Amino acid sequence: MTKIIIRLGLAAILAIGLAGQALAHAQLVSATPADKSTVKSSPSELDLTFTEGLNLKFSGIKVTGPDKAAVKLGEPMLMPSDTVLMVPVSETLGAGTYTVEWHALSTDGHKTNGSYTFTVKP
Repeated sequence: MTKIIIRLGLAAILAIGLAGQALAHAQLVSATPADKSTVKSSPSELDLTFTEGLNLKFSGIKVTGPDKAAVKLGEPMLMPSDTVLMVPVSETLGAGTYTVEWHALSTDGHKTNGSYTFTVKP
């Protein structure tokens, strides 16, 4: 019985340790415009909020429009918390669905990436 308790305890410690490592990556928590949202007008910037601080030099986004053409963006910057990546949109977006592809390098060296979409209402 004691061996079973010890094994269960070790398994629990291992599981918690692995979960902590998995959470150490910068994951997208929210975005403005939000994923699958519809906005009434062209956004002037995109704000992506992550679970931890980012390395700006190796983090960024690419936006493509309904015609699959790249959207012209300004220089990305980190807001004071280092967890919000703000990217100016340099052109007016027409009606349609846009795809945001992001990549991030957290300050502790972990890379993540993903994508989401939003729609500009006609």
